[in-house]
Amino acid sequence: MAQVTITINSREYAVACEDGQEVRILQLARMLDEKAKLLTQSGGQVNENMLLAMVGLLLADELTELRKGNPSSAAVSEGFDKQRLAEIDKATAETLDKIAQEINSVAKQIESL
Repeated sequence: MAQVTITINSREYAVACEDGQEVRILQLARMLDEKAKLLTQSGGQVNENMLLAMVGLLLADELTELRKGNPSSAAVSEGFDKQRLAEIDKATAETLDKIAQEINSVAKQIESL
């Protein structure tokens, strides 16, 4: 098992990955870091947990939009049908709703401190 250090929003994280996947992990981390920079450039202070949640939401939104763009050809080539993609989108939306509720709950708890 390999380990790579990634940097997101000027913070370093040690991440374990399969041997040979180090470059891919670094590429993905750069994508996350770019999104984090976009969010922090607009000003305002955002705590780390909220920033990472927002980055996740941005990426999930991009993925959803990509799936909408041309789902039929991708679905057929990968053995999926439109119904399966709709199920995946629904499950993703439900998960994102749960995450948003948890984030709001944590934010309220922090505010009350």
